[in-house]
Amino acid sequence: MNKKDFVAAIAENANVSKKDAENVMKATFVALEKALVAGEKVSITGFGTFEVRERKARTGKNPRTGASVEIASCKAPAFKPSHVLKENVNAKKKKK
Repeated sequence: MNKKDFVAAIAENANVSKKDAENVMKATFVALEKALVAGEKVSITGFGTFEVRERKARTGKNPRTGASVEIASCKAPAFKPSHVLKENVNAKKKKK
């Protein structure tokens, strides 16, 4: 599913125009990004939790040359699905 399909699905499920659905989707992602940049955790009951996790510095290998490469520490966004979402995904998978 791409962005266009996702907006169409939102519009259909919410019974709104595609333009309104796209505006709401964009606003949702902007709010989510602002919260993560501020270091906040965003928890959506029944869906999951978005948070920023710190990755430690580590040594990696260049796959082409095999040489060791130092990878700096960084922050990365992460998503942890809720138990309900996991159950729903697995229930759909079992029905096929």
